[in-house]
Amino acid sequence: MSFDTRLLNGLNVLAAIVEAGNFVRAGEALGLTQSGVSRAMQRLEQQLGVRLLDRTPKAVTLTNEGKQFYQEVAPLLAGLEAAAIDAGQSATTVRGRLRVNVDPTFARLILAPHLGRFLKTHPGLSLEIAVRDRLGDPVAEGFDFAVRFGEPDPSRLIGRPILQASVLTCASPSNLKEWGRPNQPTQ
Repeated sequence: MSFDTRLLNGLNVLAAIVEAGNFVRAGEALGLTQSGVSRAMQRLEQQLGVRLLDRTPKAVTLTNEGKQFYQEVAPLLAGLEAAAIDAGQSATTVRGRLRVNVDPTFARLILAPHLGRFLKTHPGLSLEIAVRDRLGDPVAEGFDFAVRFGEPDPSRLIGRPILQASVLTCASPSNLKEWGRPNQPTQ
């Protein structure tokens, strides 16, 4: 059985009529004319094979069948609307679990001072941080990303620079006096 999308449109019109109390205000809420609302209701009643509304010049009320039908579909329509809102927000809302493998120096000096603010900004996010000296196999270990210093080893992983860091080698005067001035960092 294929789903007739006109049924869903008719449910939306029915909900608008119930909320607005008449065809004119329902049409205004939906951007339809009064006759467009009337035709949509006629199609819905014809599809269902039952009259849902009693129409008089002064009022529109649900029939007994209409009340029962509306009570059953109203929560479903609310659920569809909530699902649509959630889907729309998922593009802009950060949520879920994020597993990160980070270098100890990066974790302590750069990441740690900003974690509290980051987590407050993204309350739907669950963060798991593994602080390690070695990268290991982030894919096999289930990490979403890793942060490392230096040139990466050749691999199938995708690497992108996120910051430039300068390395500064320093020594105290007493150390230089005792050991001499190094020609390169490894000496």
